[in-house]
Amino acid sequence: MKRKRELEKVSEIRSAIEELSMMVKLKPGDNHDAAHIPTKPFLHVCNLVIQILDKIGPTMAVLRQDIHQNIQRLEIFHESDPSLYSNLVEIMKKEASEGNARKTTSSSKAFVWLTRSLDFTLALLQKLSRDPEQSMEQAVEESYNITLKPWHGWISSAAFKVVALQLVPDNKTFTNLLMGKDGNNETLKEETQNLITLLSPLLEEIHSILRVYDMDRLKST
Repeated sequence: MKRKRELEKVSEIRSAIEELSMMVKLKPGDNHDAAHIPTKPFLHVCNLVIQILDKIGPTMAVLRQDIHQNIQRLEIFHESDPSLYSNLVEIMKKEASEGNARKTTSSSKAFVWLTRSLDFTLALLQKLSRDPEQSMEQAVEESYNITLKPWHGWISSAAFKVVALQLVPDNKTFTNLLMGKDGNNETLKEETQNLITLLSPLLEEIHSILRVYDMDRLKST
């Protein structure tokens, strides 16, 4: 509870930085049996991403709900054996060995889509960091096109066009919401860059693991 109260005092981005900094770093190479992705810290980062998406407004409601459901699915699996499944890779190993990894309700599939949601968030922050003058609508659409659209069916893609790009806030409004009451623009820029620096290599390693388990090309049904 103490840690939760402490995290509530800082921005979502700063909280995500703190969480990522504490995660066990994945080492490059082919020894994926030794890969360790701490389940609870990873899910906490995903919860913080939901709060960042909330700043964009109700346009992100569908993606937000999807992230929340996938977090819940992994939390339930984790609680079935908290010691063993403190590593997300162990969850993938178990479902792969049972032939359940690609099933609609699998935890492995939830992990795939949470990773892609982080891909989207990272792409959005990168675009806004590189070009602060770019419109939010354009940044959101371009980030979606390169991270989520390739794996969505035409119905989901069309729904995103119709719903998600409506009522997107302008850059200044979004920036002010991310900063919070006690923030400033320079601090936000620095923290955003720190988050990008921490998240990029983690996602690269996760995608390499998804390829090992043949989950990287999975499309929505």
